[in-house]
Amino acid sequence: MKALVLDKRGKDGLSVRDFPKPERPPGNALIRVRAAALNHVDLYIRDVGKGITHPMPMVLGVDAAGEVVEADADSGLTPGQRVLAFPSEFCSRCDYCLAGQQPYCRNISIIGEQRHGGYAEYLSMKAHNFVPIPDDLSWHEAAALPVGHLTAWRQVFGKHPVVAGETMLIIGIGGGVALATLQLAKIAGCRVIVTSGSDDKLARARDLGADETINHAREVVWHRVREMTDGRGAEVVCDNVGAATWDQSLRATGWGGRIMVVGATTGGQPPAELQRIFVRQLQIFGSTTANMEECRQLMRLVAQGRIRPVIDSVYPLDRAPEAFDRLERAEQFGKIVLDIP
Repeated sequence: MKALVLDKRGKDGLSVRDFPKPERPPGNALIRVRAAALNHVDLYIRDVGKGITHPMPMVLGVDAAGEVVEADADSGLTPGQRVLAFPSEFCSRCDYCLAGQQPYCRNISIIGEQRHGGYAEYLSMKAHNFVPIPDDLSWHEAAALPVGHLTAWRQVFGKHPVVAGETMLIIGIGGGVALATLQLAKIAGCRVIVTSGSDDKLARARDLGADETINHAREVVWHRVREMTDGRGAEVVCDNVGAATWDQSLRATGWGGRIMVVGATTGGQPPAELQRIFVRQLQIFGSTTANMEECRQLMRLVAQGRIRPVIDSVYPLDRAPEAFDRLERAEQFGKIVLDIP
């Protein structure tokens, strides 16, 4: 099969080439992948990979959607069925899985990180990891949902659900998680402030429902947030940027507020500023993806037509390196998707 394969670290270690088609052991299902979406973790795996155990060569790709080719008769899946891949392959046997907290699974294996992923013509996973999708959802939209919208779901409705009327600050609008968080926060009734260094991205965010915007290239974020909230600060701050924005996020958070951390694209070692955290009694939550029940709740909203992922651009698999370049330059507004014909 054709796949995007990482043979060694760095740009020159990534290529589209022939790769063995995955086997389908009992309990697994095999899908013909139709589309797969890019995530910042792909750049991390390509260039660094520290802390993530995986073999090489490895097929990258955490987000994927396609058609079922083969599945066990008792799996609930049928050939030709349209599905997306829940990216965290879980065991369903450990204490966490039995409690419905699949992201904490003791035997978890994330596609495109710890095992072969979705940037290929075929993907094999445990059958319970494939989730049916509505007929009116395009392949590109389906592939763009899992990582971004499941992570956003936990920010908005998960560990500490937002309350209608709260002010949420989203740092760095334009990426998949940030845009998904904006969509879900508006459904939840939040007032949403977003930041970017691009006036075009800020204008597009307003079209999607953002109430206020801040151009961080010209304005001091925490100062503007204080002005917009009569000095109180935001009740919720969502930061997936990390070291470059951490000080601004802490300063923009109001007394007793909470910061949701779902990424660290600019580095994961900012000054802790513990005094600010305990004096203002801030809460800091870390999260990534969601559990299967949260996935089902998200898919109900999708089926009702209340939410659709924002697609930035689509590249054929053969041009995957160009798609990676666009992601690396942070030019995207929405998800960059690979079409796998």
